Amino acid sequence: MSDKIIRRVGIVGLGKMGTPMARHLARGGFAVLGCDASAPARGAAEAAGIVTAASPRAVAAASDFVIVVVGFDGEVETVMFGADGIAAGAHADLIVGIASTVAPATMAKLRRRLDGTIGLIDMPLTRGEGAAEAGKLLVMAGGDEATFAACRPAIASFADVIHHLGALGAGQVGKMVNNLVLWACISANHEAFKLAEALGVDRERLRTALLDSSAGNWALKTRPEEQPMPWAEKDMRIVLTAADHLRLSVPLAGVVKEVVKTVKFERGWPTPEEREA
Repeated sequence: MSDKIIRRVGIVGLGKMGTPMARHLARGGFAVLGCDASAPARGAAEAAGIVTAASPRAVAAASDFVIVVVGFDGEVETVMFGADGIAAGAHADLIVGIASTVAPATMAKLRRRLDGTIGLIDMPLTRGEGAAEAGKLLVMAGGDEATFAACRPAIASFADVIHHLGALGAGQVGKMVNNLVLWACISANHEAFKLAEALGVDRERLRTALLDSSAGNWALKTRPEEQPMPWAEKDMRIVLTAADHLRLSVPLAGVVKEVVKTVKFERGWPTPEEREA
């Protein structure tokens, strides 16, 4: 696929990440077609000038490169292999990029089911919704180098930092490790500020000082803990499941998962189970 030129890009999942990505792709000169199971999401994307289709199958049939931006592993499998899924509408030259954060094992499952019928890369996103709006996401990718190279110009329309980490699944490993460090920082920041406030030190004055110190970190600067953090438990489950399969002990990861739950409980934010109820 080294000679492949991508001009038509599909986006499956037009939420807070997918819609701004679609806008940047369109501004970059790509023909963009999107879809989403949610009528309000489709309406918002259409209001932003994005053409939508009825199904992932229709998006795949009309695209050179389809980017999947849905929330969970099961949703990725549904949009890939459902009756109106991407695989049903795929042509031989199609490339699919999994931008959702999923387990490395899920990428291996997708590869086995597709069995080389189409190109496949993983390309999870970091830096969050603000970076998506600004076109300054960071993407860590895995997959065949020539396939990735064909996709890189499209990815560069919404990401200003792109790293190819290796074979298929390497991008998800990178995102998994990124999330472990991120949630560990959020947990450490949370407990540190509780301690400082109990000892009478102003949180914001201390935050300003810490940003200039050896304790400075991305979470301290951007305050992700002020948002509901819907993916926290999922991210940590991916870490802990991978470690269990490898028979690796990662005790900090287990502690971080519980601290993040505490942060959410204290703010009254729902757990994934409560959101689905």
